[in-house]
Amino acid sequence: MIKENVSRTRQRILKVCSKINQDPGKITIIAVSKGRVLEQIKEVIDAGINNIGENRVQEAILKYNELITSEPANQRTIRWHMVGHLQTNKVKDAVRIFDLIQSVDSVRLAEEIDKQADKINKIQDILIEIKTSPEETKFGLRADEAIEVIKDIAKLKNITIKGLMTIAPIVDNPEKTRPYFKLLRELKDKINKILTPDSQLQTLSMGMTDDFEIAIEEGSNMVRLGRAIFE
Repeated sequence: MIKENVSRTRQRILKVCSKINQDPGKITIIAVSKGRVLEQIKEVIDAGINNIGENRVQEAILKYNELITSEPANQRTIRWHMVGHLQTNKVKDAVRIFDLIQSVDSVRLAEEIDKQADKINKIQDILIEIKTSPEETKFGLRADEAIEVIKDIAKLKNITIKGLMTIAPIVDNPEKTRPYFKLLRELKDKINKILTPDSQLQTLSMGMTDDFEIAIEEGSNMVRLGRAIFE
């Protein structure tokens, strides 16, 4: 089933990319494996997806270690993404296993990531999470404070800011998510105007199972999919 789901998802991405004249090869699919078992993750890898997203550090550690034990060759090709809210007391473990931490939403959190990355001689790639949604349950920086915060985080020597991430609100029609994705794209463009050429933000992580096609139309090049892949 997972293999068929991946194939179907790729076809949907191809269709929307053809519509907007985008290269589908530039769209990164993150298989969000929250609550899924190791065998399902292996199926995803076998289907050609090597980016795995997790919402919780402890759950990710278990799967990371299990995959190393059972398939060490595969583990070397996998990129792990932290896509859930990250608490500062979990940063040490997060820095150890995640290639990209997508949910950085404060200078304080970034400073702790920088501190822990320095201890293991790592340059940690991150995305800045922006709260484009009015929902109070969502995390992230406000769009109007993002530029100043990014300036501060950019000074940290063991962090590289790769781009921005957002989560659109839950709506009854995917089309209603478009303004939130557009806001993030416009913010990225605004930020890039003040950054040096070698520090330009390249990644827009936006779009999930119910709205990823709209997100791609609005500039997303990284989509975080759970149900579309696993169900």
